[in-house]
Amino acid sequence: MDLTATLAAQRAAFMDELPVTLATRKDRLKRAVAMIADNANRLCDALSEDFGHRSRDHSMLTDIAASIAPLNHALKHVDAWAKRERRRVTFPLGLLGARAWVDYGPKGVVGVIAPWNFPVNLVMGPLAGILAAGNRAMVKTSEFTPTVAATFEDIAPRYFARDELAFVSGGADVGKAFAALPFDHLIFTGATGIGRHILHAAADNLTPVTLELGGKSPVILGRSADLDRAADRIVMGKMMNAGQICLAPDYLLVPAEQEDRAVAALVASASAMYPRLLDNADYTSVINDRHHQRLSDWIADARDKGGEVVTVNPAGEDFAASNARKLPLTIVRNPTDDMLVMQEEIFGPILPVRRYDGIDDAIAQVNRRDRPLGLYYFGTDAAERSRVLDRTISGGVTLDDVIFHVSMEDLPFGGIGPSGMGAYHGHDGFRTFSHARSVFKQARVDVAKLAGLKPPYGKGTRRTIAQQMKG
Repeated sequence: MDLTATLAAQRAAFMDELPVTLATRKDRLKRAVAMIADNANRLCDALSEDFGHRSRDHSMLTDIAASIAPLNHALKHVDAWAKRERRRVTFPLGLLGARAWVDYGPKGVVGVIAPWNFPVNLVMGPLAGILAAGNRAMVKTSEFTPTVAATFEDIAPRYFARDELAFVSGGADVGKAFAALPFDHLIFTGATGIGRHILHAAADNLTPVTLELGGKSPVILGRSADLDRAADRIVMGKMMNAGQICLAPDYLLVPAEQEDRAVAALVASASAMYPRLLDNADYTSVINDRHHQRLSDWIADARDKGGEVVTVNPAGEDFAASNARKLPLTIVRNPTDDMLVMQEEIFGPILPVRRYDGIDDAIAQVNRRDRPLGLYYFGTDAAERSRVLDRTISGGVTLDDVIFHVSMEDLPFGGIGPSGMGAYHGHDGFRTFSHARSVFKQARVDVAKLAGLKPPYGKGTRRTIAQQMKG
């Protein structure tokens, strides 16, 4: 596919269509819903093939239903989101008939670079805001999920003209060329290191960029937390999609005297949810051999550097003899900063557990690392909870659970610093992919003359200056 030609065709069609009516936007949102709903089974099959194994129920939850929900949310609210927003004008212009407002209009053509871990949801989630705002879109799918990519390329033309929505597949070379296109906006979801390259590529065109990255999202277990309940929720978030989630709990901070009990609770929860793993349809495989080897190497690195490695394998299965790429939950106790599991985002079912003495110690451990995409706190101590919120900075927070803030359509989703730039979802996504255009309508009277703004300057001019300086 000629990327430049596709972009040119979309931009020309966009300009010819202006203004993009609400009826057109809703029609595109409805077609997007239909594209996913009509092909749900096929997409689930593609997801399982690309992962080596992925539960149909899991894929329906996190990629199919989670794609349709934001599209339907946008359908329901786009009328309100798109309303003209009245603004105040400087006194006394409003009394003389001047008016001001903001119109939220589409930007044009938006580029979407999607990752492999949720390769349907992280295409369609951004598209909810993109289409609601009246834009057209080009999507670069991940080369790590080629079956999903091929499925999108096959089904999309049945629902959308190529100058409305186009899918592009290919490796790193295609991704590099895609990021360098002069889009009107670009959104990238993926690793922080690649995000830096995306930002560099977009800079030459001054393309505004939204980056949804990742990082080491910490869990702080307060002394007042219910350990069993917290462990259950942490394990659910850590083992979902085999930990291949940008918001997965990346390390756990526990009070020193509660570490043994917390680890025991984690083991019990994981064993109850997944009594077997190799033949368990509910448990996802690691995406490919390279990532499986990386995770295995990181576990070995932690063991070699003195970490206590706790493998949660309740059925005593032989993972080394299997080619299923399934990896059990692996808890690393006594992790040190020189271990790879404490230096990089893990993106797999490995959970380092670190001790802390007081809550300020836990906060300090969080703050000496890059600002994370998510932060999680468990506990009933309101003062301690407030201190954690006040003294840390993260993209988002879930209290008394993990990950769930991402599923709230009325909350902006995004990172800060190395964990991301900008936000989307719901109304915030609509605003991200819209241009807020300021409009001022002047009064009928000659305001410039009245205020002394026209030469020759005199008393009226100085009176206006004095009034503006007073505030």
